[in-house]
Amino acid sequence: MIENKKEFKLISKKNPKSLLPNALTIFGVCLGLSSIKFALDANYGMSIIAIGFAAILDTLDGRVARLIKGTSKVGKELDSLTDVISFGVAPGFIMYFWALNEIGKFGWLLVLIYAVCCALRLARFNLTVVNENETWKINFFEGVPSPAAAGLVLLPLILSLSGLIQFENYAIISTTTILITSILMVSKIPTYSLKKIVIPRNLTIFLLLGIGIYVSLLIFYTFQTLFFSGMIYVLLIPISYFHYAKKNKSTLMVKKDEEEEEEDIL
Repeated sequence: MIENKKEFKLISKKNPKSLLPNALTIFGVCLGLSSIKFALDANYGMSIIAIGFAAILDTLDGRVARLIKGTSKVGKELDSLTDVISFGVAPGFIMYFWALNEIGKFGWLLVLIYAVCCALRLARFNLTVVNENETWKINFFEGVPSPAAAGLVLLPLILSLSGLIQFENYAIISTTTILITSILMVSKIPTYSLKKIVIPRNLTIFLLLGIGIYVSLLIFYTFQTLFFSGMIYVLLIPISYFHYAKKNKSTLMVKKDEEEEEEDIL
């Protein structure tokens, strides 16, 4: 009896273009795992940088795949696995080695809670389907995305490395941060996705100027810039919530008017 077996193909013969985005994704896994090794060596600065580059690659791999028409089912699954490792497992380990180990078993429990919430958030994201009549929802995530969550969880460590403020006990701050971030990930609070942002051509020069200034700040004031970037993101969460609520209300009103018009016709 011959069994039909499905072959796992990292590179599809029908679509060899998937090699590049898949390679970027795998590199992201390596960076996530390397960040744990840096933390084991107490090189927390490099841990943060590794997670940062993993986040950049996470943004690029999907865009590159769509640009060169190299999307694949394997790439989608690989991307989710990478996100769990780089933004769910790695940040938890880093925070445990740095501060959470001071509170013993409860510190490890926090690491587990964060990793599980990250996995649940990604599972929900993979099953999310946007209604054709509500395409504007593409501009929002449901809950805080895993790369942003990793940045939020690491904020106490980033603050410590920045030298802006020093606290005697970072374990308490880290505990609060990881619990709140875990809740935000699995919540249904809308947050900006920034996926479909279109920059007008006449503003491109200002965008490039802004990117140049930001990169310069990252080079010379790495952790200070990362900390303030994280705080700006935190401030954007309530703004995105009210923006979503306003858009959703307008959509419901339009839908209600259309239903009333149909009833009048009938």
